[in-house]
Amino acid sequence: MRVPVLIVGGGPIGLALAVDLGLRGVRTLLIDQRDGAISVPKMNMVNARSMEFCRRWGIADKVKAIGWPEDFRNNVIFVTSLTGHLLARFEYPSYAERGELPHTPEGSRRCSQLWFDPLLRERAAAQDNVTMRYRVRLDGFVQDEAGVRASLTDLATGRSETIEADYIVGCDGADSLVRETLGIGMAGSPLLSSSINVFFVSRELPKIHDKGDAWGSWLVGPEGQWGLIVAVDGRELWRLGLSSVEPDATLSTADAAALIRRAAGRDFDFQVKAILPWTRRQLVADRYRVGRAFLAGDAAHLMSPTGGLGMNTGIGDAVDLSWKLAAALQGWGGPALLDSYDRERRPVAAHNVGEATSNFRKLRALPGGPEIADDTTAGAALRARIRDTILTGGYDEEYVQEGTVLGYRYDDSPIVVPDGTPPVEHGPQRYVQSARPGGRAPHGWVAPGRSTLDLFGAGFVLLRFGGARAGDRLIAAARSRGVPLAVNDIADPALARLYERRLVLVRPDGHVAWRADREPDDAGALLDRVRGVRSDASTRAGAPASAVGAE
Repeated sequence: MRVPVLIVGGGPIGLALAVDLGLRGVRTLLIDQRDGAISVPKMNMVNARSMEFCRRWGIADKVKAIGWPEDFRNNVIFVTSLTGHLLARFEYPSYAERGELPHTPEGSRRCSQLWFDPLLRERAAAQDNVTMRYRVRLDGFVQDEAGVRASLTDLATGRSETIEADYIVGCDGADSLVRETLGIGMAGSPLLSSSINVFFVSRELPKIHDKGDAWGSWLVGPEGQWGLIVAVDGRELWRLGLSSVEPDATLSTADAAALIRRAAGRDFDFQVKAILPWTRRQLVADRYRVGRAFLAGDAAHLMSPTGGLGMNTGIGDAVDLSWKLAAALQGWGGPALLDSYDRERRPVAAHNVGEATSNFRKLRALPGGPEIADDTTAGAALRARIRDTILTGGYDEEYVQEGTVLGYRYDDSPIVVPDGTPPVEHGPQRYVQSARPGGRAPHGWVAPGRSTLDLFGAGFVLLRFGGARAGDRLIAAARSRGVPLAVNDIADPALARLYERRLVLVRPDGHVAWRADREPDDAGALLDRVRGVRSDASTRAGAPASAVGAE
């Protein structure tokens, strides 16, 4: 059997890649040695950028409809226990209260991996060109200029087989066999902390305290910050995370129950469902590609979950890689296109890994003391000091992070044509929409219910603003090279001001490749640059002779 793309790993990243490739018409085989069931939900946040991709895949409304109440306020609290002292609170509206956002048609959503993975799996299974096989293990692979040969074992039957593929993508997690086979190392810290998650069920927990709605309740005791209770569904499913335990520590059901009671501050009715030890890491792979083999998701980067950036960074990997693999397989992508995957995505991972670690270290730095829960002057003073640290120390950067989520850029990519304008400054929380090449193309409404982002995905898109009718040379160059290109004329003056140039070329992943006020003299050179045929970063391909802001 031969397939164009073999995906190893059926978690959310492998599934997202399969969905996106399938929608591009690429025949794909996904394998996973597990059965696909989720026993302990590790992920609980689909951020705004991932929700924009879900919108493209046609599942955004399903994500919104499943798993999380619309009227549940998304607050974060810091407590000595749920029935003890409130140390600090960050107030965030429910999704019903949040309303429309100016910079995105979607916005982040809480949706546990319990429901998100099945939604992706259902979407992938609905495509005839995607095959998913569970309980199938990758034993090894070799590659050469002609392709990849992978050795597999069907764990249900014990049968061995060989699959040939044009490309293989390792979405196989922290202990990636694909990464190990390629001999790729990882830089950073392999152990930030040893942790344990306890998954439990209780309808009574919200009724025993007066702290109100909170998706996350950070627990601070004499030893400092020691745990976190996460609302998995806002109703009855909960996760207690122990932030730092001894390496190789285990937890009995009785011990887990005692810690749940400590977190609540009293006994109540609950049932422990699962216990999962795990390791918090800060690692980024040295390379994302060797020949015909690629890494994505946790196989490429491992980070603390503080900030919910891990899976969402991996989904960004999948979307970036998908259109490039499709272009290579369909014959219109050049050799520099696949090389650009590492150049674009590895810096994003390095940044996000750093953000996640910073969030974790701030939490671990919270002071504690034996008097923290005492109704004494000393206890009140310590709690006031902790409150001040939280409210003035940037602790909310973990919860409002649109600059990190939407503001990442591919400025140094060989397939992006700079226009000479300075970068727009973002902070972790501050995001300013900009159509500067390399960044996410801005959102705006082109019609009721239809965003500019809804125009992107299938191929390149040329946006023409202010009545511009130029583009014939670009259209002809794309046609002669087999590059998929759609043209959209936008008359809205507000959108024209947002995009700042009369002509804007947007890539299939929704990032701006080039913009100017007039067509380039050599449209073919521009198309060759952005499709990876010409990779010289110093070239002026695509720069019109008198373009505003051109280099």
